[in-house]
Amino acid sequence: MRIAFDAKRAYHNQRGLGNYSRDVIRLMTTYAPENEYMLMAQPSVRYSFPHTLTIAPQGLWHYMPSLWRSYGCTRSLKKADVYWGLSGELPLGIHRTGVRTVVTIHDTIFLRYPELYSATYRWLFTQKMAYALRVADVVVAISEQTKRDIITFFGADETKIKVVYQGCNNRFREPITDEQVAVVKKRYDLPDRYIVDVGALEPRKNLQTLIRAMAWAHIDLPLVAVGGKSRYGDEAAALAEKMGVKLLFLHALPFDELPMVYKGAVCSVYPSVFEGFGIPILESLCVGTPVLTSTGSCFSETGGEAALYADPLSPEDIGAQLARILTDVSLREEMIKKGHQQAALFTDEQVARHLIDICQLKV
Repeated sequence: MRIAFDAKRAYHNQRGLGNYSRDVIRLMTTYAPENEYMLMAQPSVRYSFPHTLTIAPQGLWHYMPSLWRSYGCTRSLKKADVYWGLSGELPLGIHRTGVRTVVTIHDTIFLRYPELYSATYRWLFTQKMAYALRVADVVVAISEQTKRDIITFFGADETKIKVVYQGCNNRFREPITDEQVAVVKKRYDLPDRYIVDVGALEPRKNLQTLIRAMAWAHIDLPLVAVGGKSRYGDEAAALAEKMGVKLLFLHALPFDELPMVYKGAVCSVYPSVFEGFGIPILESLCVGTPVLTSTGSCFSETGGEAALYADPLSPEDIGAQLARILTDVSLREEMIKKGHQQAALFTDEQVARHLIDICQLKV
């Protein structure tokens, strides 16, 4: 079977959509090596993908890569059996090519929280997602929450939707020694004990509410925020200084060192208001760090009984639950034990089996 992937974000995105795309490609080439894999994208030097063939825009399309991805690449799909849009969209006109199609939908946050996005962004992605949901042979939703949302917002055909949970990079499942943690702490001048929050520094991720929660609960441990620089992060820094919370940023942390930062933390907090899955929850569980995350959305699908949950809009609730984790040793030990059990539900083998079924259009 020849399987073509939309690989733009696999090559060029270092956050959630990029990680998802790279993981799907890795799992498929590892667990179904008998297939041929085509990556439709302008490649980058940052990432490489063994056992794949990259199809890049040629001729005039080279100067219009976005248009090629959204339309022109269909001419290169004649030899493909399946085309998989890994980030919520399919090329316009693909329904006329005869190629079977799969699309992964991650979330509909731009419709649920429209105030966080421009009108142009909302219109464009509404059109792209509506088309993909209409013409795809199989729709992959990364959580039950996402499945409900695409049915609610788009009236998607429930019979062709398959929920396939994400996994996370195997780096988070590898043993981490005390020496490795110590090296990373020294390199970034991290304290011996700290709380970690991993995610983009933007309003939806809710770092500022976490800062208010720590001030309310009089938690004096430093908070390490891992994410790129942003205006929201600057505002969070000013708020932390005002409220007496010690906030440290890791803006350009190499991916290979992220597991050690999780492992070195007393606990991980993921206070996001809404997500499609919540990869930092799973990453924390894999390394054995207790997790506090939000009620609602998809978070209980990822964290199960291993995590604690708090209202993301309530500093008091977040602060109280965080204080429980920090002061109750037996609770922490139980959370770590359950965390490993929960993480076992999202292994490579589990995820790969479902992905292979998807490519064979089994729903």
